[in-house]
Amino acid sequence: MRADVFDPAKRSAIMRAVKSRDTAPELKVRASVRELGYARRYRLNNTSLPGKPDLVFGAMRKIIFVHGCFWHGHDCKRGARQPKDNAAYWRTKIERNVTRDRATLKALRADDWSPLVIWECETRDGAALARNLAKFLR
Repeated sequence: MRADVFDPAKRSAIMRAVKSRDTAPELKVRASVRELGYARRYRLNNTSLPGKPDLVFGAMRKIIFVHGCFWHGHDCKRGARQPKDNAAYWRTKIERNVTRDRATLKALRADDWSPLVIWECETRDGAALARNLAKFLR
């Protein structure tokens, strides 16, 4: 195991800067949703629902999660990357996130919500993202 290149105070500041809302992928999804004409039809980060969804379309009973590939264990290049430092900790953490995500989606479906997961890597192609969102929101 390699030593951290940052002192504990600097590492703490770096980790505090990792955002859980208003991330670049989430902002891209929201911009695409607005362009599709759904600007005022959703709420952000609803804490009363399992998993605290990023966008909630209450009238349509549809939910969108925007997941970071690394943090939620996606099978793309970025999501498959494994940290070398403290590998056991990160592997366990990401496995917990994946398990929690599955349980969240199951609970939402059981409550008659229709969830969609948009991965960070899917937000890079704006046209494909818009098609995916339009199909889901119909």
